[in-house]
Amino acid sequence: MTTFVDRVELHVAAGNGGHGCASVHREKFKPLGGPDGGNGGRGGDVILTVDQSVTTLLDYHHSPHRKATNGKPGEGGNRSGKDGQDLILPVPDGTVVLDKAGNVLADLVGQGTSYVAAQGGRGGLGNAALASARRKAPGFALLGEPGDVQDVVLELKTVADVALVGYPSAGKSSLISVLSAAKPKIADYPFTTLVPNLGVVTAGSTVYTIADVPGLIPGASQGKGLGLEFLRHVERCSVLVHVLDTATLESDRDPVSDLDVIEAELREYGGLDNRPRMVVLNKIDVPDGKDLAEMVRPDLQARGYRVFEVSAVAHTGLKELSYAIAELVAKARAARPKEEATRIVIRPKAVDDAGFTVVREDDGLFRVRGEKPERWVRQTDFSNDEAVGYLADRLNRLGVEEELVKAGARAGDGVAIGPEENAVVFDWEPTVMAGAEMLGRRGEDHRLEAQRPAVQRRRDRQAERDEAQQEFDDFEPF
Repeated sequence: MTTFVDRVELHVAAGNGGHGCASVHREKFKPLGGPDGGNGGRGGDVILTVDQSVTTLLDYHHSPHRKATNGKPGEGGNRSGKDGQDLILPVPDGTVVLDKAGNVLADLVGQGTSYVAAQGGRGGLGNAALASARRKAPGFALLGEPGDVQDVVLELKTVADVALVGYPSAGKSSLISVLSAAKPKIADYPFTTLVPNLGVVTAGSTVYTIADVPGLIPGASQGKGLGLEFLRHVERCSVLVHVLDTATLESDRDPVSDLDVIEAELREYGGLDNRPRMVVLNKIDVPDGKDLAEMVRPDLQARGYRVFEVSAVAHTGLKELSYAIAELVAKARAARPKEEATRIVIRPKAVDDAGFTVVREDDGLFRVRGEKPERWVRQTDFSNDEAVGYLADRLNRLGVEEELVKAGARAGDGVAIGPEENAVVFDWEPTVMAGAEMLGRRGEDHRLEAQRPAVQRRRDRQAERDEAQQEFDDFEPF
């Protein structure tokens, strides 16, 4: 059964915002006490947060679909809806968040570091918040916005100071078990280690973390064996330690050729040339291993490597090795640039930035794109004439109609607001700003009634009844 997962595809959905409420306060002797519809609650966010107690992405491998709760709708009596609860997803230290195209969205390192993977939708305003001197009792409310829906890829890159690299069965797991308190699985066959193991080593006043990277064989950087899955765990390590087997039973292998193969794979993977390195000749407790170590040591030293002969089984040479690694770790930490406090960058809008664009497409359709127009459209209840009229007024005040005229739009031309997949398309008619006399009854807008045949017929019938009633009232008997 899988117990370690370092790459998953996660499908996250934030909560939807609650709808606003359209309500009028009523009480005895006061039937129209003014609008009192409350606002809808905000939808919950989906937040990835580093938790040091989490070491694998296994939970998200089994349950890749996660959703936050929706905001509650507003109610009468100026009662706002409850906000949706944020969904906090704990991830291991060193998790990288990418989009489907492989672009890095966030690099989560350090306890408590977080990233909002999907943002909850805004709650819609109730009619109490929409009331104004001109629109004293709105007969509509704004809808809540849908929450973000995202597909992200999580990749775990082990956060360690030192990486032990080498062929399978070179003794990396044995070495980490005697240098630290880690208890990895150890056996005498290749690919015993299928997951990176972490251990904490104390050498004098220096404390550092050490990890063994399994599965490196020729062709690992091209995906052969397990190497490509775990080479990413080397990226964050500041020191590389080659563990070479001096007692291998394979006739075509020796420590120098093993070193050349692993270095070629690291070089092919890229980005690791500047890491300090040292060589550990392991298994010198075997007589042939001791002789081979003495033979290859001068050659390795001639290449510029610091070489240590150790035996994880006999606990030989471990103290010298741990202090030598601590020295390299201390130098690497001292060479790191000092962390600066996060700067707050203020980017004011340009004075000529209208906040939207109008583009005429090849098929003659005029497309309006911008944060405000698109949000306003999402929050509009198109079954309510007054809400549609309110949207038209907002777009007019923003300057959308003026830009449509400049772009060559004429009455009856098609206008789309928003991206192609969820745009609202309508036949454009120049809008006259509404005054109190244009609003009509609650939920109506006289500017739109003429465009609805059923409504127009109803108004004509009402006008006929009013005319007949007036004639009856004016009738004077003889």
